Amino acid sequence: MVLIAALPFLGALLPGLMIRAGRNYCTAFTLAPTLFALILLGLMAPSVLAGEVIHARIEWLPALGLHANFFLDGLGLLFAGMILGVGALIILYARFYLSGDDPMGQFYTYLLLFQGAMLGIVLSDNILLLLVFWELTSLSSFLLIGYWKHLPEGRQGARMALAVTGMGGLAMIGGLLILGNIAGSYDLSVILTKGAEIRASEYYLPALLLILLGAFTKSAQFPFHFWLPHAMAAPTPVSAYLHSATMVKAGVFLLARMWPVLAGTAEWFYIVATTGLVTMVIGAVIALFKDDLKALLAFSTVSHLGFLTFLLGLGTPIAAVVAVFHIINHLTFKAALFMVAGIVDHETHTRDIKRLGGLMALMPVTAVIATVAALSMAGLPPFNGFMSKEMMLEEAAHTAWLGNDWVIPALATMGALFSVAYSFRFVVHVFLGPKRDDYPSKPHDPGFGMWAPPALLATLVVLIGLFPKTIAGPIVAAAGGAVVGDELPYYSLKLWHGVTPALFLSIAAILGGAILLWQHGPLMRAWLAARRPEAKAIFEALVAACVHLSDRITRTLHSGAISTYLAWFIAFSVLMGFVAWTGGAHTPGTRELLPVPPTVGLGFVMLLVATMSVVTLHRHRFLSLIVIGVIGLMVSAGFVYLSAPDLALTQISVETVTILLLLLALNFLPKETPAESGAGLRVRDGALAVAAGLAVAVLAYTFMTRDFSTISDYHLANSKTGGGGTNVVNVILVDFRGYDTYGEIIVLGIAGLTIYALLQSILNGAGGRRLRNWRDTAIHSRDRHPMMMVVATRVMMPIAIMVGVFIFLRGHNQPGGGFVAGLVVAIALLMQYMASGFLWAQERQRTEYHVMIGLGVIIAGLTGAGSWLAGRPFLTSNFGYFEFPPIEEFELATAALFDLGVFLTVLGAVMLMLYSLSRMARIAGETINVEPMDVDPSHPERTGTEDR
Repeated sequence: MVLIAALPFLGALLPGLMIRAGRNYCTAFTLAPTLFALILLGLMAPSVLAGEVIHARIEWLPALGLHANFFLDGLGLLFAGMILGVGALIILYARFYLSGDDPMGQFYTYLLLFQGAMLGIVLSDNILLLLVFWELTSLSSFLLIGYWKHLPEGRQGARMALAVTGMGGLAMIGGLLILGNIAGSYDLSVILTKGAEIRASEYYLPALLLILLGAFTKSAQFPFHFWLPHAMAAPTPVSAYLHSATMVKAGVFLLARMWPVLAGTAEWFYIVATTGLVTMVIGAVIALFKDDLKALLAFSTVSHLGFLTFLLGLGTPIAAVVAVFHIINHLTFKAALFMVAGIVDHETHTRDIKRLGGLMALMPVTAVIATVAALSMAGLPPFNGFMSKEMMLEEAAHTAWLGNDWVIPALATMGALFSVAYSFRFVVHVFLGPKRDDYPSKPHDPGFGMWAPPALLATLVVLIGLFPKTIAGPIVAAAGGAVVGDELPYYSLKLWHGVTPALFLSIAAILGGAILLWQHGPLMRAWLAARRPEAKAIFEALVAACVHLSDRITRTLHSGAISTYLAWFIAFSVLMGFVAWTGGAHTPGTRELLPVPPTVGLGFVMLLVATMSVVTLHRHRFLSLIVIGVIGLMVSAGFVYLSAPDLALTQISVETVTILLLLLALNFLPKETPAESGAGLRVRDGALAVAAGLAVAVLAYTFMTRDFSTISDYHLANSKTGGGGTNVVNVILVDFRGYDTYGEIIVLGIAGLTIYALLQSILNGAGGRRLRNWRDTAIHSRDRHPMMMVVATRVMMPIAIMVGVFIFLRGHNQPGGGFVAGLVVAIALLMQYMASGFLWAQERQRTEYHVMIGLGVIIAGLTGAGSWLAGRPFLTSNFGYFEFPPIEEFELATAALFDLGVFLTVLGAVMLMLYSLSRMARIAGETINVEPMDVDPSHPERTGTEDR
């Protein structure tokens, strides 16, 4: 079953490649996964038809209740067979329908993605997984409806379908989550056994309304019916597949799937049955007055979807069985009719009924197919549509609405009457009558590839009508049993049910439909003259109002000033914190305060003074940078006092690298920042800052005066035994939370590459031109590379490298590690660049920094993946103790390789940032050293700053 659901997604990779080999190869490789999945489904069909339910369970995210579980019962078999069977016919039909200018590979890719999403919906045994596939159908159908991107109506129809079905999908997410919460499980197979519990819950009605909103929007029920006709701008194969057989039936499928747990209440009956009945009538009435063939079929689809919704809404087991039967019948005649409409359009170059007529003599094969399918849609014997229509009218005749016995039979008969009328019109106005001499193109029957798929469906229309028990009986029984969830009531699939109320209602519908067709001309004029609301216009007005409101809010709040955004964010955060604080039962803490030594108090005061100095001196960039460095050193001292040497080492290293890089960047900025805020804004920002600071202080105080358990005890107890290291901080970074560290070094590498790419783009554009103009006005020092600094950095270089290696090697058991070691080596290299010049140091570089970043991430990733070879989770480390005489016993840990990846990534990212800034200096006129210092000791009269 998992393979059936996956095959269309895997097959979607093929069309884009195989189109290079030709259209036939592309079609064959698109058809292959569909047929293979259909064969696999056929192999499981006998078991399902015998009453078995097949399960496939895959643990995905068990902590969230999300499992990739699938199950196949009668209802799933019916819909999966429809999706794959009609999908195969549509693939074949599209091969001959699409022109040579249409990108066929792209079309087939979209089609298979949609097919996979629909299969996922009907096979999912987890409502969260179902939701994923549900949204995938909206996205893939958006691509299919808008396939002809050059047509404005296609783009508009795609956007409308996505907006309406996407809105319903969001509502349905809430409803299904409530349903899973009531049932205590997100697995459908469990939920379907909790019907009584769900219907008795106080959350039943909210869940019902939200789920119905999702189903009604997807299946184009009133008042959401308007999107479906506008989606007809898609190619006809899309219309035949999405809007008759699959996508629009997703909502019907959801109603049928949830029938055992949601049906049987007054709320279900009045909401679902009423909505379906109204949709059936409105869709049928509008269809009669549409001149576009596909528009007529689109509104007829809306009507028949209302037909199905009405039956499921009645809430009786027999009505549910009739709905299943009509799903099959509607599939056969409607998909055939859409393909016929495509053939007529393809051959005559028009779908306008007023420009057609007399095609029976010119297109006899197409006419026969159309007549059979249309008469089934009208509900005439001996075709399959007649039986399900009769059974629907029988149920309607015995159903009361608010105590009234005639409302539902009258409306159901009215819907059937108009269905007869538009079905007759499809045949009479298009294929009968005299031939015309003004067709846009000379009509003729297409080749076998185009008429064979609808002919096969029309054949099924006749066979099911003549032999319903043999052909449709088993699948109706299996799917009906899955919907009802209990023993099926007695029903009979046959053409003649005797003289019943349904027979008289059916005769009235057929006669009334014939009269409507006879009077179609006057009725059309009255229809066009009548004033009536347009659902599309209402929808577009609502969208325009929402856009206007959003635009006003955006212009008000998004002023472009980051200070405004931060002010709103901080004010809201402080307000929410205040509400939470005052709304809870606050009790004083139980832990006593520790005494503050004088040195610690003095350091804290210095930290406060330095912080306030940054605030007051922030316009003087160089001075504020120095004060920031002081703050960093004070924080490092605090870490040392609190027995956190690892954090102190990291803080000092990061502070040094940051200050050095910022010093280089400040060279290209003005010394002072201009004043940007008035007095009022400064008062506002100061008040917000004080409020936020006090709030954080109170929160910290509250936590520190209370006893609470943390995960620290676990780390302390398992650092040596589980990770092989006594330095708990390093073991956490490379073992317990190695995945976090792996993500962080990837982010750091991306940051370095991004800075490089951004500066490269800037320097190749207007920014580079400004720097070159600045070159002539810049003042350069005559002693840019002092001898003492050069000598000092030469002496420091090997020492710093050894310190970095030492810190790296001791990191697992003592303060240190790959991150700090990378920063220490980066500082040593930074000093070489600053002492002897960028290019002088760059020419001695042997490894590209881009490569260093990539190598570090790869080494860390491969180290983590290596644990899979031992059957352990990703990034699980291992360690052991070894003894090689005369060397004493020592430890080796795989975490060291992961730390090596961290080291290389950090070093590469920092140096790439430096290299990016050095390019700015060179463009700005920085001269290049030939020697490692400005003055060559052997030739005092020469300088080593000549340009190359």
